[in-house]
Amino acid sequence: MIVVDTNVIACLWVPNEMDEVAYKVLEKDTDWIAPLLWRSEFRNVLALYLRNDILEFSIVLQAIEEAEQLMGSREFEVNSTQVLSLVSDSSCSSYDCEFVALADDLDVKLVTFDKKILKEFPEIGVSPIEFIAEP
Repeated sequence: MIVVDTNVIACLWVPNEMDEVAYKVLEKDTDWIAPLLWRSEFRNVLALYLRNDILEFSIVLQAIEEAEQLMGSREFEVNSTQVLSLVSDSSCSSYDCEFVALADDLDVKLVTFDKKILKEFPEIGVSPIEFIAEP
């Protein structure tokens, strides 16, 4: 089981250079979890691609449906006190700290492309490329 952030999830459905890496992460560990926040963040990513005429509306709807199926019931609420404690100890956003808090609570890795999370929470965060390379 791993926590994945929205950017990793999005890589499976939006045009990008890291989709192969995201698929390899999924191949290595199919038990992805995330805080409930991932849905709103992913909708926002899709809105950007829609508004910039990169993806058609039907593709956006298909993407959210498939992503919601992938994540299924593996979405969790996080403790606000813990999130804000992480915020106070870092320069990461409260959004980012929701993912960190979930990984910390469950004692699992957070797979993320976010350089700030990787720098500020090296014991929790791991880049997708590093995760794939781990034995």
